[in-house]
Amino acid sequence: MKISIERGTLLKAVGQAQSVVERRNTIPILANVLIEADGNQVSFRATDLDIEVVDRAPAMVERSGATTVSAVMLHEIVRKLPDGALVTLTEDGAAGRLTVTAGKSTFNLATLPKEDFPVMASSEYATNFAAPAPVLRRLFDKAKFAISTEETRYYLNGVYMHVAAGEDGPVLRCVATDGHRLARIDAPLPEGAQGMPGVIVPRKTVNELRKLLDDDEAQIAVSVSETKVRFATPALTMTSKVIDGTFPDYTRVIPMNNTRRLEVDATDFAKAVDRVATVSSERSRAVKLSLDEDRLVLSVNAPDSGAAEEELAVAYGDERLEIGFNAKYLLEIASQVDRENAVFLFNSSGDPTLMREGNDTSAVYVVMPMRV
Repeated sequence: MKISIERGTLLKAVGQAQSVVERRNTIPILANVLIEADGNQVSFRATDLDIEVVDRAPAMVERSGATTVSAVMLHEIVRKLPDGALVTLTEDGAAGRLTVTAGKSTFNLATLPKEDFPVMASSEYATNFAAPAPVLRRLFDKAKFAISTEETRYYLNGVYMHVAAGEDGPVLRCVATDGHRLARIDAPLPEGAQGMPGVIVPRKTVNELRKLLDDDEAQIAVSVSETKVRFATPALTMTSKVIDGTFPDYTRVIPMNNTRRLEVDATDFAKAVDRVATVSSERSRAVKLSLDEDRLVLSVNAPDSGAAEEELAVAYGDERLEIGFNAKYLLEIASQVDRENAVFLFNSSGDPTLMREGNDTSAVYVVMPMRV
């Protein structure tokens, strides 16, 4: 195999592939990227046995072929080469080496046979549809902060993507929860997504998927089966196993009858919470919200470190209420608001609180209160 490729193109392709590779590997081949050159393009394939990424890039292919080489090392080498350099990759199969040359730099890297590289079994996808990148980006970005990190409740370690009944008909919905807070984000149902099996997309896949969704113009081809989910653009395909488990019935925890309405500027609210939480004890991070007519007092009282309070002008017309929350949860939820105002709907100091942006019900968040 012998190919020549521009440094920027190579860096992008190898960068997206190598980020899937686990740093600590017991199986040496999983630390490698499979390079396959054919026609006028080269593909870079990397996997951790749960996610597989294939990145295709245009290249001048003098001799087609395939080999595998350390993903992280190749990425580091390409990253340190000068901008605009033409990089040549030449494989010597007999010696088991890949030579990387650019200008006056030459690197000889050890390779492993391509036959040993595990390629993810192809599967039949029950549902195929296309969605614009910004739509998928919003669905996953706004939900992922609520993904649980508890390994024991493995079925909460991802985002539940499914078709649900919205207020104006069926929607594509992403839900994540860790038992303390929940995010439910809706988007119009793309054509062809009806009848899609609900799947739990793992946390690592959600984070890797972000790289596919940066281009606002891109249309993402989404394919879903009971066991796998695939996201693809013309240059990049990401296939992932889904979490084998049943996502709990989240609709039961979304309060429908919360009537006490607080409207507040989300940025001001987040900054105020951040300021008063500075003195809270690391473990509980509890912030108390005291609501009275058109006035909100945020306070923290930590016996071992001190106390803080801040008052905000808000729109609130119901009876007095005192309720406590974990400051970190409040900050994360407030940071999801794109528009000016966050609307909180309370019931009592012991019941879950609902948050949304203005009257927009396509993004709804629930947070459990704390005793303070």
